[in-house]
Amino acid sequence: MVYLFLATGFEEIEALTVVDMMRRVKIDIKTVSVTKELVVTGSHGISVTADLLFEDIKEEADMLVLPGGIPGTLNLKAHDGLTAMIMEYATKNKYMAAICAAPTIYGGLGLLEGRRASCYPEYEKDLHAKEVLQDAVVQDDRFITSSGMGTTIDFALHLITLLADEETSAQLAKKIIYTV
Repeated sequence: MVYLFLATGFEEIEALTVVDMMRRVKIDIKTVSVTKELVVTGSHGISVTADLLFEDIKEEADMLVLPGGIPGTLNLKAHDGLTAMIMEYATKNKYMAAICAAPTIYGGLGLLEGRRASCYPEYEKDLHAKEVLQDAVVQDDRFITSSGMGTTIDFALHLITLLADEETSAQLAKKIIYTV
């Protein structure tokens, strides 16, 4: 089970590409609204209906995913329940993934200290990582970070490799005609 969190102003491609690709390979991923409504509007005016509200989460996930976007990242960061969940999951050694500006949420909570990470270049100072890389995807232990919208397919494929396997990820890349 994977939870991907939606806040007003989320980056639509970063969120929906991950959800779409995981569902294509039958990974159970739920979109979770941190607003009081199921319908959440992204940073480019696209409204999405989340699968559930944050307060309706009943089971533990294997991975948390944070899409970027502004003000989406700031709205995720401001949600006390989500930051508490992130801290709890970090102590349980769960996978924690974030893309674009969203890795700064982990950084702001001190979770990237001593780690390598990536984020959107404008936000590197807020990452608080040992080493900031410009790679499409950076994994350091259970933390997976990515730079932005243009790296979303790489990010999603990496997450699929972790949750399923390399063959499933490679087959999906071929099926969607993804070439590097």
